[in-house]
Amino acid sequence: MNFPPLPASLEAALAERGYASATPVQAEVMQPEALGRDLVVSAQTGSGKTIAFGIAMAGELLDESDTIPFSVQPLALIIAPTRELALQVSRELAWLYSKAGARVATCVGGMNPQQERKALRSGATIVVGTPGRLRDHLERGALDLSALKAVVLDEADEMLDMGFREELEEILDATPETRRTLLFSATMPRPIEALARRYQRNALRIATISEGRGHGDISYQAVTVSPPEIENAVVNLLRYHEAETAMLFCATREKVRHLHSTLQERGFTVVALSGEHSQSERNQALQALRDRRARVCVATDVAARGIDLPSLSLVIHVEIPRDAETLQHRSGRTGRAGKKGTAVLIVPFSRRKRVESMLRNAKVSAEWTDAPDRDAIKAKDRERLLEKLLAPVEVDEGDKVLAERLLAERTPTEIAAMLVQAHRASMPEPEDLIANTPEARREAQKDRHRPGFEDTVWFRMALGRRQNADPRWILPLLCRRGHITRNEVGAIRIGPDETFFQIPRPIADKFAEAAARSAQSDGDEDPVTIEMSETGPREVARGNRRERSPHGQAGGPPVKAKPRFKKFDKAKGKKNGKPGKPFKGAKNSSKTERH
Repeated sequence: MNFPPLPASLEAALAERGYASATPVQAEVMQPEALGRDLVVSAQTGSGKTIAFGIAMAGELLDESDTIPFSVQPLALIIAPTRELALQVSRELAWLYSKAGARVATCVGGMNPQQERKALRSGATIVVGTPGRLRDHLERGALDLSALKAVVLDEADEMLDMGFREELEEILDATPETRRTLLFSATMPRPIEALARRYQRNALRIATISEGRGHGDISYQAVTVSPPEIENAVVNLLRYHEAETAMLFCATREKVRHLHSTLQERGFTVVALSGEHSQSERNQALQALRDRRARVCVATDVAARGIDLPSLSLVIHVEIPRDAETLQHRSGRTGRAGKKGTAVLIVPFSRRKRVESMLRNAKVSAEWTDAPDRDAIKAKDRERLLEKLLAPVEVDEGDKVLAERLLAERTPTEIAAMLVQAHRASMPEPEDLIANTPEARREAQKDRHRPGFEDTVWFRMALGRRQNADPRWILPLLCRRGHITRNEVGAIRIGPDETFFQIPRPIADKFAEAAARSAQSDGDEDPVTIEMSETGPREVARGNRRERSPHGQAGGPPVKAKPRFKKFDKAKGKKNGKPGKPFKGAKNSSKTERH
């Protein structure tokens, strides 16, 4: 065994499980400088960190005979963000410390709290739980942390993202100051740094995540598609890769429900995980994946946290992650423990720039490609079938008799073709996708317009973000000035010093006349100018690259524009003459668009 010297009980347990060598994070926590110290460890999920902190806290738990002495109060506490991760950690520590006489208790939401309190009273030496349930037991007096020697925060960044800061602080404040604190996190944002400063002493930083990529064992692909083709792209990606287990990530439970139904209709063995499922349903879904009764899981970000499926080799981001950290957390479900995995982002044409920026922030290099088409999938099917049929097999007498009869009635070519058809019949049919061409992208851009906005005229207003332009008050202004309804206004694009918006061509002249009349009768001394624009929002793009003079001409020194409007304050019921607050969503973007 390629491990540093370990207590005999742990060494025997690792050998029994077939552990031959330590992973990088396991090797780092066993270095002499790490012994007995508080640790802040940056480690990806699937890197062997459960065994790492199990080994790291052995010095605090084991006595001279390499066993855990009896204690009524817990000696070690492990806090995990989700039920699945807590149960997984509990199982790992149970076998790791089985020969040392450990008693492991698990406290998670969705389980019977009375049974958990009974296990705590019987003398659990290691307690694993989620923040909410642990705090509940602590407040009820069932969890006594006065004898605690080590506490582990597993995936601390996810716990903070899920809003467990108060629970964590209450639990940690109830532990002895002499306890050892081990903090494991895939990312190290500022809240994690603050937590470490408050609850750790002279902590040693250990980083085992590569700087070049978010996860070295994952190959990333970005697939560009037309927005209406997203579900068809999902079908073809699943068929092309034919992964033993695949996980599909969606942003909402409604999308999970819809995609789950769609894939079921098309013949995939699929389960769903979201906030609307009970713990029993979640357990059944995960067991179906482990038993190979299901091969696809559709899940939300929160519902999939802490899930460890050894056979998971494909992650598909059906909806784009909200940031680089979410991208890494989702993708980290695959490529675990040295195994290779693939993460695919499905990117609508219009979202490519945003995804490119996200990949740069995550320090991930992705291959940009098209979704696999029917021909590519059939070629893959042929390769897989050949590999399967050419593999050595044991043939009994009954099979030989059947083979001879088939050869007597059919030619070898016909038999091979029937085998191919039988193999293909058990798989969902691939989808025909629109080719990823400039013409298709232009057509997809047209499809983004609402009905009735296929033919529009661009209008221009002489104010923009520097004057605090905001769609929330621009839209009522256009309706009042142009005598139209909000449903007759198309896209609104706000630039630095001007705003463009669309009006359907059939009512454009009527709108222009009404806007001119209302400007003359408006009580404002300096009304907002509304006029037709021949160039449209291209001027916005140019304005974002250089400053403009007060008269709209390029060049000249930048001039701070004076607000030229009065904002209607609904709370006061009158015009307050103050500029509106900048629109939050447009603070750092080059344009704000309303559809």
